[in-house]
Amino acid sequence: MASSTKQDLKMVQLAQTMVLQAKYWDQSSSFDDPSLFLGHYHQLDGGHQGGLSYNDSKNESTTLSIGRGHGHGHGRHHKSVQGLGRLVERDGKFSHDDALAWLSGAITSHRTCLDGLKEKGVREELHPISQNLTKLLYEALAFHAKKQRFWKRSKVRAQGRPKGKPFVGRLMSWKPATSRADIVVARDGSGNHQTINKAVDAIDKIKNRGESRVIVYVKAGVYDEIVEIPRHLTNVMFVGDGMGKTVVTGRKNVVDGGTTVNSATFRVFGDGFWAKDMTFENTAGPQKHQAVALMVASDHSLFYRCSFLGYQDTLYVHSLRQFHRDCHIYGTIDFIFGNAAVVLQNCDIFVRKPMKHQNNMITAQGREDPNENTGISIHGSRIQPAPEFVDLKRSFKTFLGRPWKKHSRTIVSTTYIDGFIHPRGWTNWEGNFALSTLYYAEYMNTGSGATTLGRVKWPGFHVLHHPKEVDPFMVRNFIQGEFWIMKTGVPVWLEI
Repeated sequence: MASSTKQDLKMVQLAQTMVLQAKYWDQSSSFDDPSLFLGHYHQLDGGHQGGLSYNDSKNESTTLSIGRGHGHGHGRHHKSVQGLGRLVERDGKFSHDDALAWLSGAITSHRTCLDGLKEKGVREELHPISQNLTKLLYEALAFHAKKQRFWKRSKVRAQGRPKGKPFVGRLMSWKPATSRADIVVARDGSGNHQTINKAVDAIDKIKNRGESRVIVYVKAGVYDEIVEIPRHLTNVMFVGDGMGKTVVTGRKNVVDGGTTVNSATFRVFGDGFWAKDMTFENTAGPQKHQAVALMVASDHSLFYRCSFLGYQDTLYVHSLRQFHRDCHIYGTIDFIFGNAAVVLQNCDIFVRKPMKHQNNMITAQGREDPNENTGISIHGSRIQPAPEFVDLKRSFKTFLGRPWKKHSRTIVSTTYIDGFIHPRGWTNWEGNFALSTLYYAEYMNTGSGATTLGRVKWPGFHVLHHPKEVDPFMVRNFIQGEFWIMKTGVPVWLEI
């Protein structure tokens, strides 16, 4: 075995070791206080905090250990172990695409914590050990990106249209009048609980009975609460009474002292989360800057006939594989952002009125490494001004997106684009940052804003002309949707 391959093997083994040791930590899925995990990273020389130690030399064995630490009370672990945890927990039963998705998710989670520190004014260089963890994760990803197979593994069974009635079309066919829910939430007291958070607490008990999927029906009403679906609550399904009828609302934001990630009204970490006929909103307004309505870090998550209302940073497609179908997204600046592998299909994207000095940017994709299998794919949708912005749309510049990270990747295909989109199409983040490393593409769009004659001349921008060029970013190939979306019954176009 070549020495480079041995080193790759070593890095992946290190990543697994990190996960196995992390299982001794308290289970938490909160990013609210990044200092809780970075506190574990320093005082490694016999101090009282425990931490992560990393040693890699020719004459010594490579070790990686993670300690709980003392003095924080919460004992929360670093979210990036989740993606790595999947590699261990599945006992080799995963595909090449799974490995790339989970490692990309782990890197994104680690980066999110570091970004949160920056928002709080803490410099990353004050925590050099975190840079070692970053290197470890990137090397593990690089290994999987260039090697289709590593461990002996059993074949992953395709999970498209399952046999039997329990799962066939469950989301699409579920109706309040005729279908049964495990938990009913109603403000008027006619259900099991009056708040969504009480329902989330109750899901644990149902899961302990061995239920494979828990269905929560949230009746019409406005639920003013901050909700989180933690990682251990997998395969949860939320259904409401329709957009604008079942509304989860909040107003947390960065200006009032939060971070972007903890401003979210509704956060999802548990894999396999489905939602239908609901609205998620953040009413902080444009003057409060970053204010997230929905944040999703759930693999194989799906949102159908949902709406997301906010201004800056409305929909945080944080990480892993996601599908949004027939949804409405409202916002101003970077209002579809994150580093998931996500397809937005047959969606309506509405641009709202920003503050006087602002421009609108629809997307801000966060891919930082070329090996990450992430990006935002907008397919067969509509981009237009919100009703209140129609008469003002010529007073502001509106762009399809800008590069949040170095290898930002966004594709807009067979989508109607209103003429209010600036002829350049895209705008920069700062100076020439990422203009040669990003990948932005347009394919067969329609509408007066779809002409590409005046588009940016960046090396990373592409006008695609053949279906084979855009197929890698469709549901079948980009998020392997054939294997998991089909069971929901939700309509889907697998290819262009």
